Amino acid sequence: MSATAVMVSIGDEGVLNREVSQALSDVWIDRDLGWLDFNDRVLAEALDDRTPLLERAKFLAIFSSNLDEFFMKRVSVLRKGSTPERARLLATVRERLLCSLERQADCFRNTLLPGLARHGIHLRRWDELTAAQQDEASAYFDREVSPALTPLVFDPAHPFPFLSNLSTSLAFLLHDREKEAPSYARVKVPPVLKQWIALQAGVPSGETVLAPLYEVIRGNVHKLYSGMRLAGTTLFRVTRDAEFEIDDESDAALQDIVREQVRQRRYEPVLRLEFATGADPAIREMLRERFRLSEADVYDMPAELDYTPLFQIADLPFRGLKDPPWTPLPSPAIENSHDVFAAIRAADVLVHHPYESFEASVEHFIAAAAADPETVAVKMTAYRIGDDTPFVKSLVKAAEGGKQVACVIEIKARFDEERNLHWAAELERAGAHVTFGVQGLKTHAKLALVVRKEASGLRSYVHIGTGNYHARTARLYADLGLFTCNPRITQDVVNLFHYLTGHSHAPAPAELLVAPTTMRRRWLELIQREIDNKRADLPARIIAKMNQVEDPEVIEALCEASAAGVPIDLIVRGFCCLRPGVPGRTENIRVRSIIGRFLEHSRIFYFAAGSDDAMQGEFFIGSADWMFRNLSKRVEVVTPVLALEAKEKLWKILDICLRDRRQAWVLGNGGSYSQLHAEGEADGPETLGETLGTHAALMELARRVIE
Repeated sequence: MSATAVMVSIGDEGVLNREVSQALSDVWIDRDLGWLDFNDRVLAEALDDRTPLLERAKFLAIFSSNLDEFFMKRVSVLRKGSTPERARLLATVRERLLCSLERQADCFRNTLLPGLARHGIHLRRWDELTAAQQDEASAYFDREVSPALTPLVFDPAHPFPFLSNLSTSLAFLLHDREKEAPSYARVKVPPVLKQWIALQAGVPSGETVLAPLYEVIRGNVHKLYSGMRLAGTTLFRVTRDAEFEIDDESDAALQDIVREQVRQRRYEPVLRLEFATGADPAIREMLRERFRLSEADVYDMPAELDYTPLFQIADLPFRGLKDPPWTPLPSPAIENSHDVFAAIRAADVLVHHPYESFEASVEHFIAAAAADPETVAVKMTAYRIGDDTPFVKSLVKAAEGGKQVACVIEIKARFDEERNLHWAAELERAGAHVTFGVQGLKTHAKLALVVRKEASGLRSYVHIGTGNYHARTARLYADLGLFTCNPRITQDVVNLFHYLTGHSHAPAPAELLVAPTTMRRRWLELIQREIDNKRADLPARIIAKMNQVEDPEVIEALCEASAAGVPIDLIVRGFCCLRPGVPGRTENIRVRSIIGRFLEHSRIFYFAAGSDDAMQGEFFIGSADWMFRNLSKRVEVVTPVLALEAKEKLWKILDICLRDRRQAWVLGNGGSYSQLHAEGEADGPETLGETLGTHAALMELARRVIE
């Protein structure tokens, strides 16, 4: 890739000077193409015969859900400021996607459908239903669907209907005997209804027949247009731009600005039109012209139009077709103590979700603080906290109990703006102090602070995490959290909350790495120290696990470390813009990605620090990836992990990830990933990851700790 293309690729999130771009051109992988590689690894889980059948349905749905977000967030960016480089990139993206969509469709048609049928689960179109089943589906339509529908027409007398983002619709040519020219008709498939309808008529015991909602509507749509003749039935879906910048430097209240931007997002331009097979050419062309799209923005889907309803299929109660169930286990350090604060005073506690229970550790920590009469203050950051969150309930309880409660809520968190505004209002009504962070920055740090009155005076306890305070995703995402009352760390957190809730210059932390002030500089210093140690013939090594790698300055530093001979292992779930194995540049860098039943979300960083003993090295965990946005545009926190037991736990996690030959993919110097394959069986705990994969190995280790 040319240096110019490198600049285009990251120029939307930061300024990359020409010298750096030229220096990186031989090792740079475009972030958007790298993201497509990541989503293809997700799709590979659906294509893998080792994946249980209903989990394969789930991964087909995840692939589509991810792709929706890619179009909403990234394609609009690529379409702005037309240049030859961007045009070529968009063409490459489409070419790659067409191949991936064909593989997805082939899996659905030739693997999932027949595989489910062999287990008595039949997914059927309208014309595949028996007459009795069609009657049953029609009765269901009349009772449960028709009242929720709004049949529309658009012609010179009726305006073109609004089509909401990610909505699926049926369109028709409507012929009225009293009119010479046909009209267009449209019926939206309601997303709030069940997307698969279970039918009982004539179904043998132990078997299941389900029909898609859109097929049930298609089979009954004539009832909505009585006396009309319908032709050209076309199932289609629209995707709108969701990428917008919020001007938080305006004089208006930030809440009002965000509410207005969220409202306006509903009307952003359409970026993508998807059509199911058999679309009417006239309707297809009318919609394309209506939304001013090129043919490159239109996707004729080879099988299903939208695979996200397969989440409903994946939830069917057939345990033999799913991964073995997993219930997070209690953290021994917290479980063995009746007092969570006493457990933290005894030693730092590192918890690893979803292997260890989020509810029994993080939720318990905040709930205990809210109920504790010795608690003086509770403070938290909130980026994505979900619906019906236990944290808001605990904070409300604490505020109503007279405790000082402060919550820094990020109301600019994309797609969570309205939810976070709601919780901000709930907390304010209870008397909590709610702020929205620092102007011009998103607050992405994962912090909770509890201040208690104790015999020796005030003592602070903190939780610093890698993932959101979100009870549902904590069962699906692999994340870490550190509980500590170490005064050097807790004082940094106290000072940071003062900065976030008040008005002051950014604090100079003693232990924490804080973006955008100290984190980038500290990472570069740590990498440089490994270079210096290697040149001095001292042990040197870097291991970093995160979601994405994209920051040019960090990548350049890693290249220098590799050239100096420092061995570097990067465990990167998503896209990695650094190409490993380039002679003289990155030949000492290895990149791997772990994909499986849990989403790898934790960030772990290890530096040998001149010692052969890994426990003498330096470990860190936190909220930030090595991306420009994390290091320069967000408030992020990374903490050192100092306790020996916590270090040993992190080393075991890294070791399992690096040994994995079941879930791991390795990035080659050609820029493509290859999947590893296990050989033989595990001959001990240390080799579990090689054959079982990271997630199964960590579940087994969690069981052994409890036993």
